[in-house]
Amino acid sequence: MLSRRLFTTSSLSLLFVTACTRTSAPPAHAKYGAFGLDLTNRDLSVKPGADFDAYCNDTWYKNNPFPADRSRFGWDTILSDQADADVKALVLEVAQRGGAPGSNEQKIADLYNAFMDVTDITARGLAPAKPTLGAIAALNSPSEVWAFVCAPTSANVDFGSPYTFEFPIQLYPTIDAKNPDKYCITVTHAGLGLPDRDYYLRNDQNFPALRNQYKDHITKQLTNIGYANPAQNAAAILALETQIAHHHWAVERRRDVVATYNKKTRAELIALNSTFPWDAGLQSAGLGGQGDFVVAELDTMRPLSQLVMATPLATWKAYLSFHFIRANARVLPAAIDDENFAFFGKILNGQPEQRDRWKRAVAELDSALGEAVGKLYVERHFPPSWKASIQELVENMRAAYGARIDGLTWMSPQTKVAAHEKLRTFRPKVGYPDKWRDYSDYDVRAGEAFANAQRAGAYEWKRQIARINQPADRDEWYMTTFTVNAYYNPTWNEIVFPAAILQPPYFDPNADAAVIYGEIGATIGHEMGHGFDDQGAKQDAQGVLRDWWNADDVRRFSALGDKLVAQYNKFEPLPGIHINGRLTLGENIGDLGGLQVAYEAYKLSLKGQAMPVIDGMTADQRFFLAYGQSWMTKTRDEALRNQLLSNPHSPEKYRINGVVRNLDNWYTAFNIGPDDPLYLKPEDRVLIW
Repeated sequence: MLSRRLFTTSSLSLLFVTACTRTSAPPAHAKYGAFGLDLTNRDLSVKPGADFDAYCNDTWYKNNPFPADRSRFGWDTILSDQADADVKALVLEVAQRGGAPGSNEQKIADLYNAFMDVTDITARGLAPAKPTLGAIAALNSPSEVWAFVCAPTSANVDFGSPYTFEFPIQLYPTIDAKNPDKYCITVTHAGLGLPDRDYYLRNDQNFPALRNQYKDHITKQLTNIGYANPAQNAAAILALETQIAHHHWAVERRRDVVATYNKKTRAELIALNSTFPWDAGLQSAGLGGQGDFVVAELDTMRPLSQLVMATPLATWKAYLSFHFIRANARVLPAAIDDENFAFFGKILNGQPEQRDRWKRAVAELDSALGEAVGKLYVERHFPPSWKASIQELVENMRAAYGARIDGLTWMSPQTKVAAHEKLRTFRPKVGYPDKWRDYSDYDVRAGEAFANAQRAGAYEWKRQIARINQPADRDEWYMTTFTVNAYYNPTWNEIVFPAAILQPPYFDPNADAAVIYGEIGATIGHEMGHGFDDQGAKQDAQGVLRDWWNADDVRRFSALGDKLVAQYNKFEPLPGIHINGRLTLGENIGDLGGLQVAYEAYKLSLKGQAMPVIDGMTADQRFFLAYGQSWMTKTRDEALRNQLLSNPHSPEKYRINGVVRNLDNWYTAFNIGPDDPLYLKPEDRVLIW
């Protein structure tokens, strides 16, 4: 995710631009270019084999400076901005016509308007936060601290998510990986304000300076809420989080779905540290009768729970006060909101300006009332015919995956049977859910931005807790329809594509088929590929976490993965910071397999007809250009650093260059030879799927 003959830059330019022979007419009405690609984005002074990303996109990069409110800029952000604008228009329509009390329309309008009313938020000051800050100040023991952070009324650190208050140990509901028809409670480590443990432990680069800036930020926020001895308490908070970080697993280890599944009875959980007040937190969370749990990072629970008990109560009060304010900065006065952005936006991500308030209001709606808004979005912006087209494309991808499985030389016939079964049971969800979420129990009130946010967190926590040990709702979606993204859910063996990503250029029904398969086809293949990556391959056709591979196949598969890890480990996007090939392995396998399978699916879609040449460009050239342009993204250095240290996705540049160099037909399409920097010897190219 070969010809030795080399073209010069000028001959490449002639091949793609001035050739006048047209053996196939381009599709009509494609949104971009004559057949779905904007060829003006290319930089023909760059050889494809030197930097395929630059060849595909460098003119666009040079002509499109970063928006001040973005740390990343490319097709994802362009489409996200369009989706935000579309949602804003719908919300304003709803707000104008109003809605009956308790209706989704009333809730959408009141939530949006309250969030937008900065004057009212400023006038209220810290008053809405004072009850919780007072409750924190009144805590008298570690048991009370643990009970407090587990209470659903304080479930608001990641707004709209089912996570409890920021703390070294967290509880959250999820699907049981060994029983995907049931929900369970997972116990995991958490508690860090910075993106990952490396930010606390590394002393090279600018990490010490970042820690000092973080401490200064904490000091300013504690000052903003009138907290006593802010500098002293900020130092204590940073010291505590550094201790927590020492016990955290490396981020690549946390990807291991086997290592992070440790089923424990209630008694076994308590036995991990019998002096820790487990029962107080479980009762507070509404889990007093819960009999079993999945513990993720098992060997961290004892030292972290000991740390909770050993840390002075005064430090916990300062820590909880700061993280409560951090979590709610967007609905608190400007001094707090601006300072939150100054650190987490400007310093940590290099983003010069805060996003417009209305864009942040759309994000608030996404978190709190996402499906209510999403229903309006698809009614206006996603034609039913597009859903049928994508479903047809998915079936072509399924057939292509099957053909590639049959052709694998490293997989045994025994495992191929199981792999085909998993492929057959893949469930595609396209566009929007078949049923929409009921928000009846979520109370939204006009003019109460802070309280609406608090109630959203509590509503979501209670909604999820209520179904623990109940039959799983396999129709549920974990993204809203206006999200420009897609995902694979291994425990339900499903691939999910919201409506907002099924827009040009990712999906244009009027584009050339080679372009369609190079863009959305590769994305579909990527998500399907997660079912067969280094972690997805550990769950069977029903999503059950178990061994279903022949042991020799696992060994051969792992060896191929190790080769891919070694390739990506060599990439150095920032001085001194390489891609972590082990952390990004699953996504890299998805990219590589997805593009390979998309190419096979494109050939199948032709039903034996010759691949057409359009405007002098071969189908292979259009296919790979489409793939390269689909990842067109530039990232500020600060955000890139965060991605490299904590995100399982390789930077987009390497999702292009790191993938195409493993595909033989890319070499042929662009006449790549041994003198090109991206060239890999045939025996060094990785072919997994």
